[in-house]
Amino acid sequence: MHTYKTLGTCSRQILFEVENDTVKNVKFIGGCSGNLQGIAKLVENNSVDNVINLLKGIKCRNGTSCPDQLAKALEEYKMKNK
Repeated sequence: MHTYKTLGTCSRQILFEVENDTVKNVKFIGGCSGNLQGIAKLVENNSVDNVINLLKGIKCRNGTSCPDQLAKALEEYKMKNK
């Protein structure tokens, strides 16, 4: 399980797994529970690159959003696991 500490959002952390370049078991800690559960279900079983492309740059407040923070978490994961 990978952990990403969010910045500028209501959620505080994102937990996720990646198996064979596929996003699995996404959980947001804090934030709008219903919306974030929906986002988690929608992105699971998609490729890391596809999720990044879909969510990167979505803004809510502070120039970011929970979906954008998930994209950043996955980008960080990719950089660390080259």
